[in-house]
Amino acid sequence: MVFCSFLFRCLSLKVQVDKGVERRFRELAMRRFGFGKGSLSRAANEAFLMWISNVEEASGFSGDPVEAIDGLLADVKIDSVKLQHKVGKIWASMVVEDVPG
Repeated sequence: MVFCSFLFRCLSLKVQVDKGVERRFRELAMRRFGFGKGSLSRAANEAFLMWISNVEEASGFSGDPVEAIDGLLADVKIDSVKLQHKVGKIWASMVVEDVPG
């Protein structure tokens, strides 16, 4: 999918969707925007914007996320690499516990 506007550079995004979703998306995009070049991109751009809006509304958070976490880990006495590895091990152990079998 390619998203363009006159003010921004075009970007390409490759996604995988179910066959039925892709078929319905194409059909509705062409009904709404016509059968010409760019109709899928316009529909995809609109869909992404709607999804972003819904997720932002659901989160209830507004503001700069960096400012929100600034200083949150100030008392942690471990460097960032070691902390990242420790969190990775904790996350992996939680995932392994949740795997059925």
